[in-house]
Amino acid sequence: QVQLVESGGGLVQTGASLRLSCVVNTRNFNSWTMGWFRQASGKEREFVARLEWPGAATNYADSVNGRFTMSRDEDKNEVYLQMNNLKGEDTAVYYCAASSIWRPTHISEYAYWGQGTQVTVSS
Repeated sequence: QVQLVESGGGLVQTGASLRLSCVVNTRNFNSWTMGWFRQASGKEREFVARLEWPGAATNYADSVNGRFTMSRDEDKNEVYLQMNNLKGEDTAVYYCAASSIWRPTHISEYAYWGQGTQVTVSS
């Protein structure tokens, strides 16, 4: 079982930065590949970033590549999404998710989800 709790969202202006955090409550933090997804109003949930475990390889959606960075802290059982140079199109609810598959390729392969945190980017 995995419980995920996101935090760090908020209202920022275009060009600003935010860091999202996700506390991962599980006995076996190193058993999970972690992902970040987002869902804008009226749209489907979409992939943002993935951090594989083992290996720590990362993968990003083209729309955020070069601006967002995903990382993890094993001592704290947390994962992070550092978001720089935010744009209006980044406005969405951001979700943390966990997968037991080393390299998940579809949203359905993430078994556990957090409740989400709202990020709003205004101009």
